[in-house]
Amino acid sequence: MPNTTPLTPAIARVGANGLAGQDLKPSGTVHWNLVAPELIEAAIRRGEGRLADMGPFVAVTSPHTGRSPNDKFVVKEPGSEKDVDWGKVNQPISAEHFNTLLADVKAYLNGLPELFVQDLYCGADPAHRLSVRYILPNAWHAAFVRNMFIRPDQEALAAFAPNFTVYHAPEYQADPARHGTRTSTFIVLNIAARTIIIGGTRYAGELKKSMFTVMNYLLPKAGVLSMHCSANIGDAGDTALFFGLSGTGKTTLSADPERELIGDDEHGWSAAGTFNFEGGCYAKAINLSAEGEPDIYQTTQMFGTILENVVLDPNHRRVEFENQGITENTRASYPLHYIHNHVRSGRGGHPMNVVFLTADAFGVLPPIAKLTREQAMYYFLSGYTAKVAGTERGVTEPQATFSACFGAVFLVWHPTKYAEMLGRLLDEHKADVWLLNTGWSGGPYGVGKRMKLSYTRAMVHAALSGHLHEIPTDADPVFGLHVPVDVKGVPPEVLTPRKTWSDAAAYDAQAKKLAEMFRKNFEKFGAVDAAIAGAGPKG
Repeated sequence: MPNTTPLTPAIARVGANGLAGQDLKPSGTVHWNLVAPELIEAAIRRGEGRLADMGPFVAVTSPHTGRSPNDKFVVKEPGSEKDVDWGKVNQPISAEHFNTLLADVKAYLNGLPELFVQDLYCGADPAHRLSVRYILPNAWHAAFVRNMFIRPDQEALAAFAPNFTVYHAPEYQADPARHGTRTSTFIVLNIAARTIIIGGTRYAGELKKSMFTVMNYLLPKAGVLSMHCSANIGDAGDTALFFGLSGTGKTTLSADPERELIGDDEHGWSAAGTFNFEGGCYAKAINLSAEGEPDIYQTTQMFGTILENVVLDPNHRRVEFENQGITENTRASYPLHYIHNHVRSGRGGHPMNVVFLTADAFGVLPPIAKLTREQAMYYFLSGYTAKVAGTERGVTEPQATFSACFGAVFLVWHPTKYAEMLGRLLDEHKADVWLLNTGWSGGPYGVGKRMKLSYTRAMVHAALSGHLHEIPTDADPVFGLHVPVDVKGVPPEVLTPRKTWSDAAAYDAQAKKLAEMFRKNFEKFGAVDAAIAGAGPKG
C-alpha cells in the first residue's frame, strides 16, 4: 500500500499585504515562497526543463546564454543622477519610458496563469541587507534566486517587508519605440523606485547581477566597499579575497578544501569586516571534473542544483561537461551549504590577503607577484585579463580585456570611487595584495600551456600562510612586479615567465606589447595620483 501519511501543514508563507505593495492583481495562482522540492516539481509539471542523472534540474536559456550588458539601463532621476557614471555601462533611460514599461510588464504578469514569489535577503550583514521580493512567471527561475540569495527563516516570511522588488518577464518583448529600450531585451534599474524589471531573456544570471549592481550603488553611500570577489577563511580566522573576471579562477580557488568558503562572487567590506551578498554560488561548469574541482563537481550531482545550458547524454541523462553544443558559458547554481566547508553566517573578518586574478593569454605575466600599495591601486583599476584566440571569428591572437575593479559592467559610481575605498581599507587593515596569473606559461595561447591548477593552489597557499613573507623577490624588468624566487611545489623556472619561453626575444616583444596595452588603457582614468599612475609596466 502507498504511504498516505499527510504532510505537516506548511507554515504560512505569504508576505505581508500580499502583492498590494507591488500594485499587482494577478488573475492566476500565486505561489508564495515555495521551497526547492516544490519549485522543481512545478518546473517539471510546467515543462520548463528536465532532471539530469543524480537529480539536478537542467534549463536551456537560448537564444540568450549570457548577460546582455548592452540592454541594461538606469533610470535618470534627480536623486541619483549626479552619482551615476553615465556611459556604455550605465545607459540612461527616462522615468517616463520606465513607467510605461513597468505598467506593461505588470499587466503582462497579471494575466499569467501562475506566478512565483520569492522573498529573500541580499547581504549577510543585517546592517547592510536588502529585503528583495522577486516576482517570476517560471518555477525554475524562482528556484534559481532561492539558491542564489539568502533565505529567511520561514517564521519571518509572514512579516517580510520588501525594500526592493524585481519583476521578471523573460518571455515579454519590449517595444523600443514605446519603451525606450535598444532591443526587445531589457534590464532596467530604478534606484529611486527601488525596482528592477527584466525581460526578453531567460538567462538567469541577470536576476543575480542586477542586484549586484544595486549593491554597488547603495553600499558605497553607506561607506561600505562592494566587491566582485570571492572570499574564504582559514583555520586561524584569516580572511582572503579573490578578485577576478569570469574564467580567472575566482570560484575554483575560493572553494578550497583547506579553508572555509564565505562566498564565490559578491561581497562587501565594512567597518565590521567582510560579508557575502548571496546565499549560493554560480559556478562555470564547462569542463568541470571530479578530479579538478571535487567540491563544485559534487554539487552538480545533487537535487536542488540548477544547471544552465549543459548538454545531457541522451541515454543516461548524465551531463557532458565538456560539451559546448549550446554555449561555453554553462553554469551551475547551488546553495552555499552544498559546499561542506562553508561559513554559515556568510561573514568574515577584515582580509589579511587580497588576491587579484588574471588569466593572461599572452603568457608574459608572472604566475604570482607581491604588489606595493600603488601597484595594487593600478592593477585594481586596470582589472586585466585576456580572451583567448579562437573564441570569436577572426580572432587569431589573445585579446586584452580591461574591466575596472574586476567588474566594470556592474559598477554604478566612477571606478576611482571604489579604488579609493579599497586603498583606505588596505591601509587601515594592513592587508597584503597579490597578483596571481592563472593563464598561460611557456608562450601565448596556442603555444604555451595553461598554468597547472596544482601550481596555482600551491602559490595561493604559500601567500595566504605567510610563507612568502620570508622569500626574497626579483623585480620583473617590464612590469616592475616583485616575484618570489621560490614557492614550494612550483618549479623555479615557472616563476619567471621569460625562462619558460623557447624564444626569449619573442617573449620580450610580447611583454612590451602587453605593457603598452596597459598604459593606453590607463589613460582613460585621467588625473590619477602620480604614484599610482607610475606603478604600471616599465618596459
